[in-house]
Amino acid sequence: MYKIISKLLVITIFVSLLGCHQKKSQFNEDKYIVSMQEWKQNRLERLKSENGWLNLVGLYWLKEGQNPFGSNEANNIVFPKNAPEFIGTIILYKGHLSAQINEDVDVFINDSVLKEYSINTDMDNNTTMFRTGSLRWYIIKRGDRFGIRLRDVESPLVEKLTEMPSFPIDSKWRIEAEYEKFETPKEIAIPNVLGDIEYEKCFGLLKFKIDEKEYEVMPLGNGDKESLFVIFGDETSAEETYGAGRFLSVEKPDENGKTFIDFNKATNPPCAFTEFATCPLPPKENILSVKILAGEKINEHFGHH
Repeated sequence: MYKIISKLLVITIFVSLLGCHQKKSQFNEDKYIVSMQEWKQNRLERLKSENGWLNLVGLYWLKEGQNPFGSNEANNIVFPKNAPEFIGTIILYKGHLSAQINEDVDVFINDSVLKEYSINTDMDNNTTMFRTGSLRWYIIKRGDRFGIRLRDVESPLVEKLTEMPSFPIDSKWRIEAEYEKFETPKEIAIPNVLGDIEYEKCFGLLKFKIDEKEYEVMPLGNGDKESLFVIFGDETSAEETYGAGRFLSVEKPDENGKTFIDFNKATNPPCAFTEFATCPLPPKENILSVKILAGEKINEHFGHH
């Protein structure tokens, strides 16, 4: 389960830790606005990068046994038309995966042209990466299911998004918080858009106030060693913001358990941009009865709404 937490942290850590942890007495509003503008630009560039979410063009679930794939409709798994007609076969046998590539097709597997390979999924170390032409793919594992996640680095959607709709930057949503560690870690249920539920360890609570009212969320990650990751919903969800909640990375608390929750850095999950992502949803403990008028809004041109 720790690998799942780590991968969730990877999705957002690069978009959340550009600013420094500042005491209120040191806070500079002008510098904060500039840093947030830079953060938003970096966020957009990450989304548009080769490993971003805008170039996903397919998610194909594998069945037990042989799964021939390519652009020809005779395949079990039909890739887009710019793929070779018959690329090869993915074999799934009792949780083990391997690839057989046809002799007349060149596919790079981890940067080498190979014809047979034992596959590591995104939940393993050294995930096996495939590419041919502008297409890139790898195998994801979700619960007991395995699927091909396909990218096209020449997808027109990459150019379509020119800015992220967001609330105006407002430092009042950069809120001091206190991390209260549990004596014994608790398990929380994290559902996802596929209907699966993963049980993750939570090591403590983040407590904070909005308009003098106290709220709390249960983050993922060990606050002693790393930043914290929050999946949350609020009263803007499905109205101004994405209906399935948003993501937020929170800087590691200091030795006194103090940190800041910066809702200006609340981001849409991958599912807000593409139907081919499999996102976690907010646990019931993280549904906030308040409007968080900060961070990213719904983008009408991408994903599910």
